[in-house]
Amino acid sequence: MSARIFTRTNPSALKQCLTRTSALARSTRAAAPSASLFTFRSPLEAPTGKLYEGHIPISPLQRAILAVGSAFTALANPLRGDMVAALGETTSGIFLNRIRDQMLQDPEGRRILRERPIITSETMQLDTLRQLPDGTFGREYVRFLDDQQVSPDTREPVHFVDSEELAYVMQRYRETHDFYHTLTGLPVTVDGEIALKWFEMAQTGLPMTMLSSFFGPLRLSSEERERLFNVYVPWALENGSTSKLLMNVRWEEWMEKPVEDVQRELGVRPCPQV
Repeated sequence: MSARIFTRTNPSALKQCLTRTSALARSTRAAAPSASLFTFRSPLEAPTGKLYEGHIPISPLQRAILAVGSAFTALANPLRGDMVAALGETTSGIFLNRIRDQMLQDPEGRRILRERPIITSETMQLDTLRQLPDGTFGREYVRFLDDQQVSPDTREPVHFVDSEELAYVMQRYRETHDFYHTLTGLPVTVDGEIALKWFEMAQTGLPMTMLSSFFGPLRLSSEERERLFNVYVPWALENGSTSKLLMNVRWEEWMEKPVEDVQRELGVRPCPQV
């Protein structure tokens, strides 16, 4: 499984679903009597106004439909990056609040939230990273990108998180995924990607990572499942729960450090090689 499964998007299916429920909401509002004493928002009614560039306000009903539909589609076809992204955004809820609060408790996390850096080919200066010595975090990171033929520019922007600050938290989580591969040494295989979701689940508790962790193994062969649960999962749960919260890492400033030093400072042991 390539890292590209988290980047490809096709918003047309999402737009069709949202258009249908929006039409239903408009007809419901037109037929409803006006409230005199209390204001009641229908589950068909979406919030008004965009909170950030790319924001798509949706109603509670639309959110539920999109969450269920994207979950089934993403589990059936992990290559549907648009569904993987929609699932993460529609189910993140209180978990993004918790991650944000953990970032606010950390000096580096507060700086990230204040400055809001973004990770792109331009900001990361990939050509410069290619000139770093072998074994440095930046050189191994860009080697991973080159080997997988992926780019930090292909991450899908956030659409369905109804908070500008939490939308940035989700975007930051999405953009730092490839750093986790460099840090952990997990292979870009089906069981390796699922193992990384176990690691992320221990770190963040995001429902999307739970679904991938619990249902992803159904797609594995018996040999891959044995390797996953006997080798990768124990490693992922231990390291994900005891290491520093990686959302509090300003990765852009760690590029020149040796990978071993980064692992040691963040409390992550490299994954077992099998």
